[in-house]
Amino acid sequence: MLAHDPNAVIVFQDEVHFLVQSSVREKWAKIGSKPRIKSKPGKGNVSYSGFVVYGTGQLLIYKPSWFTYETTIEMLRAFLKDIQIKEEQKIYLVMDNAPWHRKARRLIGEEEQYSDIRDAITFLDIPPYSPDLNPIEQVWRVTRRKSTHNRCFASKIDLAKKLDAYFARFIKPNYKLRTLCSFNFNKKPKNPKEHPRKVYRAS
Repeated sequence: MLAHDPNAVIVFQDEVHFLVQSSVREKWAKIGSKPRIKSKPGKGNVSYSGFVVYGTGQLLIYKPSWFTYETTIEMLRAFLKDIQIKEEQKIYLVMDNAPWHRKARRLIGEEEQYSDIRDAITFLDIPPYSPDLNPIEQVWRVTRRKSTHNRCFASKIDLAKKLDAYFARFIKPNYKLRTLCSFNFNKKPKNPKEHPRKVYRAS
């Protein structure tokens, strides 16, 4: 099992948009009060590409202009430059089946100019239409709850500053993301129909 292989570095990757427009969620308020949240009109957003290292919780964050196969390859190379692993270790990367991911992976597997990525990373498949099986989705969920829900941002710059400060807390190995993005690879759920087992296949 990869999870028990000391030379296997399992990493979860995903991209996300955070909207400038306020997202309203439940909150504690005085009975009878009518709390209101200001919201900036429009649909401006800030984009991030994130990598979480399983077992340590280390988060590496990048800010592509948009999500394409070119930016995917660019972010993979940036990640390989920044991640610190031992010479004998191998990276196993979990990413979903977004069209730009599929194209990037195909090119990496076929073209010599991407041999640096091909030699360093083994991609792990998750079932189609199952992005929720990628644990990094939990990072985005918690980030929204802690940093963006029920808040008004005057601009994309203000939103980015708030998010950058939050993500900076997890640059080093940490307990919060280590536990948030961890799971037992071997334990079977009590009710498989309600809690499908996460299965990853190397490609």
